[in-house]
This record gives sequence, structure tokens and C-alpha cells, in this order.
Amino acid sequence: MPLIDSDAHLYETRDLWAQHVESKHRDRALSIVDDGLGYSWLALGNRKIEVLGIHAPGDSSQSGRFRSRLREGLPPEVPYDGMPKDFWDPAARMSRLDQLGIDESFLFPNCGIMWERALADDLASTTLNMSAWNRRAVEVAHEGGGRLHPVGHLTLRDLDWFEHEVSRLAAGGVRLAMVAPALVDGRRLSHPEHERAWHVLEAEGVAAVFHIAQYAPPFDEAWNEGDPDWSNPVLSSVFMWTAPALALADLAVRGVFHRHPGLRVGVVELMSAWVPLFLLMLDGGFAFHHSFNGEPLTRMPLRPSEYVRRQVRVASFSFERPERLAAQAGELFMFGSDYPHPEGLREPLSDFVRTSGLVPSGSPALYGDNARWLLGR
Repeated sequence: MPLIDSDAHLYETRDLWAQHVESKHRDRALSIVDDGLGYSWLALGNRKIEVLGIHAPGDSSQSGRFRSRLREGLPPEVPYDGMPKDFWDPAARMSRLDQLGIDESFLFPNCGIMWERALADDLASTTLNMSAWNRRAVEVAHEGGGRLHPVGHLTLRDLDWFEHEVSRLAAGGVRLAMVAPALVDGRRLSHPEHERAWHVLEAEGVAAVFHIAQYAPPFDEAWNEGDPDWSNPVLSSVFMWTAPALALADLAVRGVFHRHPGLRVGVVELMSAWVPLFLLMLDGGFAFHHSFNGEPLTRMPLRPSEYVRRQVRVASFSFERPERLAAQAGELFMFGSDYPHPEGLREPLSDFVRTSGLVPSGSPALYGDNARWLLGR
């Protein structure tokens, strides 16, 4: 049984976007630029979006020390270009996987989870830079030889572009793509205008993946007033599960899963402990609404939770005790390390086994089967 890490990241090089957009659009390409102290920033032209730190996996407090140094006017301890080679190089990552005892890995972008919301007012730059990452994802898929599974990046805000990108990703061997679990220009994900998006994902065999990222939150911004961190306010951490839960409920009760039985959806780095209660409330709320109104919101042969169990898989942190969650909700969960982020696992497999008490031979769904299913294998 190949052991698959469903949550890892590949860092972008400084010129990744410029190298993968048409030359006439390079003025819209994201870049990584340094300030006078040596801090590297993700930027679009003169607009700084987010400061980028390089930290070893296994200790999230490194990020706090890094930001404290920035506030104090001290240079970074590790420059962006000083990152280990396996952070950004596919060949080096495969060698690192061998050392860690992992056969295959999903690879989400690093900067790609930081900028989508910041460019919400610039759809042209949004799609150009997503396309740039997607071209790189196809390259990584080829370089990875079936071991590395890069995750594309999509938006439903331009459906003609969306269809073209999904087809290009599929043709290039990319079977996963990030989609924000958020409203699309004020429309719910299940809105009839989006039906063609779910159809092309199903037809091309590309799974939509909800991952923690910079997208519009599901609650009013007034709740974050006074929080000094615009990109990661404390309530976003407390309620990080709310966006995917709302999105999955919408896709289930409005019949998207029913109409597209081949559509696969992953939920990664957005917690998993919420899933059992969510499935209970999903069916309960749907049934109450049916009873109260005299007819269901959507006529479907299965309960909403049955569609979620059939078509969704969720990455679990080891401390969430995934075996207990599976006993309540079913075998829906996947092993994920968030390597090499500082909040991730330093030794992904051994740390996960030690914390969860689960070994791969006794938990095939967790350590590989569900990830393979999400890949369409």
C-alpha cells in the first residue's frame, strides 16, 4: 500500500510566475521582492501582499519570532533564498520523501494560499497567476513520476477560463485543484451558473480541494475589528472549519453531489473533528426543513450525509484522533503533515504515528486508500 501524505507544500521560486505567464502579461505576474532589511515579500508590482518566512517544520512559534524581528527592525535569521532545497525542488522533495518513509505526496502551493483574497479586485491578475502556477503544476507532475501530486489553483469567477484550466490540468496529469469554499461574487457554490464548473471537474476527473487559504470568510469582517493580523485573525483559526462545512452543506442540500456522482471533493488543513457533528446536523436540518415546509429543498434519493460520505475525504491532524472520528463518521479521513510549514510535522510519518497511535498497516484508508480515491485511482 503506497503511503500518501495528503497535505504538503512546494514553495515558489522568485520568478515562477514571470516564467510561466506570456511575456506580454509579465507586468501582472506575482513576484518575491526584498525590502531594505532583507525580508522577502510576495508582491504584485509595487503592492506588497505578505511577508514570507523560512522556518523548519515542527514549531509554529518560529513564525512569531520572525514577525517580532520584523516589527523590531531586525533582519530575518534565514533569508528566503536560504530555504532547504527540498522546500522548492521536486527531485529533492522525492529524496526527502524516501528519508521520511513516504511514497507519495500532495503538493499545495505555498504563496498560492496567501494572495487570492488580496487580488479580489483584479480578476485578470488572479487568473493569470493561477494559470502560471497551474503550468508549473503540470511540470511538477511530470517530474514527480507519479509520486508528486501538485494541486492546481482555480476560481469560479471566470467559467470559460475555469473550463480551459481544468482540461489543461487533466491533460497534464494533475488530478487535484484548489477551489475556495466561499461565495463567488455573491453567488453560492451551488448556484445554477456554476453547474458547468462541477460538470467539467467530474468529466475530466479532477477533484476540487478546499484548503486553508486567503478567501473571503463566511462571516462579517466586523468580527475581526481590532485584530492586528489581517491575513490570519484569531477568529479565522477558531472557526477554520466553518467555510468548508458551509460549502459542503450547500453542495449536498442543493443537489450538486446528487447531479454529479463522479465529483470528488477533498478538505485539507481545515480540521476534521467537526465532521461527525456536521453530518448529524446536516441530515437533521435538512429533515426538519422538509417537515416544516412540507417538501424538501431538493428531491434526492439519499440523505445529504450519504452524498458527503460518498464523495468527500478530509485530511485529519493526528491530535484529532482520526480513528475515533472514523468510528462515528465512517472512513473519510486522510493522513496529512503540512510539511514543511512550521506548524507541520518535522518527521511526518513517525510523528503522526506517535501522536495518533495508528500505524499504516492497521489504517489503510487513513494512510493511503482515501488519498488514492481522491486522485481518481
